[in-house]
Amino acid sequence: MKSIIFYISTFCLSLFLVSCGKNSTEGKEHLVFRYNESANVSSLDPAFAKSQAIIWPCNLLFNGLVQLDDSLHIQPDLAKKWMISNDGKTYIFTLRNDIYFHKNSLFGKDSTRTVKASDFEYSLKRLLDEKVASPGGWILQTVESMQAKNDSIFEIRLKKPFPAFLGLLSMKYASVVPKEIVDTPGYDFRAKPVGTGPFRLKLWEENVKLVLRKNPLYFEKDEKGVSLPYLEAVAVTFLPDKQSGFLQFVQGKLDFVSGLDPSYKDEILTQDGTLQPKYKNDVNLITGAYLNTEYLGFRMDGTDKTILDKRIRQAMNYGFDRKKMILYLRNGMGTPATSGIIPAGLPGYNHQQGYDYNPAKAKQLISEYRKATGNTKPTVFLTTNASYIDITEYLQREWQKIGLDVQVDVTPPATLRQAIATGKVSFFRASWIADYPDAENYLSLFYSKNFAPNGPNYTHFKNEAYDALYEQAFLETDNEKRYALYQKMDAIIINEAPIIPLFYDRVARFTRKNVQNLGINPLNLLQLKRVKKLPPDNS
Repeated sequence: MKSIIFYISTFCLSLFLVSCGKNSTEGKEHLVFRYNESANVSSLDPAFAKSQAIIWPCNLLFNGLVQLDDSLHIQPDLAKKWMISNDGKTYIFTLRNDIYFHKNSLFGKDSTRTVKASDFEYSLKRLLDEKVASPGGWILQTVESMQAKNDSIFEIRLKKPFPAFLGLLSMKYASVVPKEIVDTPGYDFRAKPVGTGPFRLKLWEENVKLVLRKNPLYFEKDEKGVSLPYLEAVAVTFLPDKQSGFLQFVQGKLDFVSGLDPSYKDEILTQDGTLQPKYKNDVNLITGAYLNTEYLGFRMDGTDKTILDKRIRQAMNYGFDRKKMILYLRNGMGTPATSGIIPAGLPGYNHQQGYDYNPAKAKQLISEYRKATGNTKPTVFLTTNASYIDITEYLQREWQKIGLDVQVDVTPPATLRQAIATGKVSFFRASWIADYPDAENYLSLFYSKNFAPNGPNYTHFKNEAYDALYEQAFLETDNEKRYALYQKMDAIIINEAPIIPLFYDRVARFTRKNVQNLGINPLNLLQLKRVKKLPPDNS
């Protein structure tokens, strides 16, 4: 197995080096950025950029109208400026005129062409095409019309104001693609993408290797006028086992590892979340807030009468120490989720106290439940996956101390997701990673018109006051007033307890010492435009 891993890694690198010429192979390794992707990449078409595994390469291959900086502020991308009407329903974008698609023979003798407003009209309408069946069509649910006014002016009209709309357009779903390439009969765009991004496709052997090369036509430059990106290539391997990927990183065959996995977290981090001493000379640790809330959800219209009683749900929220859980099971990587579903770092974050550790209060609620129902041995059934078993076992022990029996069922991740969406589990492990930088992203989980499987309301929570506030927030163009509405909604969630918020996640990125300018952002988006690798002698 070791020799196969080494072959894959060196093949990706060699592919780039050979293309440089036989006499120039020395000293080129620092121009290739290497990482492993443990999840399956089923498509490189941005219309299907639903998972992080697909979003990362699509972010290197494609651009949209706007983009986010590392502080999640909306910045120009292919649109150099835009105007929003006073009623918040019309967006007019002015495009740059120096953007070229990656070279492709289907463009004709020039092998490329400039991006026009009509390309954005085609690309966004494609998301709504039932034949395409893109999972990203929902980002346009508030759109009434889209039209290219000329080659450089693109207009979008909304049915009603939606202040988070620009954030939606920063998602990779909204990337621009060339109509004549996508619509060419027999052309497989998912496997041979053509975009405008800083890198272009060189080779993709599914589940084995992916190689991207620098796009010589890319429009962005640094502060000194040097064309981006600095790297010449990106090489991705696909080892499904995260521990194997980590070992490749330790051996210097990968430049970057993202996230903490139970298989190696104690190997590389101390209990307080710092690098183990043996790695300090070779590895950099970059951490920051991550817009991901980990939680346990209750099916509010299910048949399990025990969890339908609010006292049980509140007792479970009070009945464990989130700070201890983060320290011992997450090596300090996370923030205890004592303030609702909205994570710290997003406007609308609710600073009011939610559920801190209070075992006395938890026991009191359990006692009240027993007296009211006659159920002296309340039992609940939690469904989770293997990667979460350490946390669920901790919770199981803590809840036993307050008089609650919790039975744990471990299922494969795909099976769990399907069971949650179809309502086959009453109490389940879940998480929500923000798609765009607005708290509405989280609050949509509890809007009654978003019931799963047709929406993200997996708990089937329904509350008239909550729905009214949610709909009011859509019409509010004053940011501060909208954030106040968000906090009122979050307060309802805290009180009704359809979920048990566990922690607000943190990004943990590990790089070799010679990697510079990688940065970090709360969406954990991989940005490589400004990344440099120092030659071995300088690292």
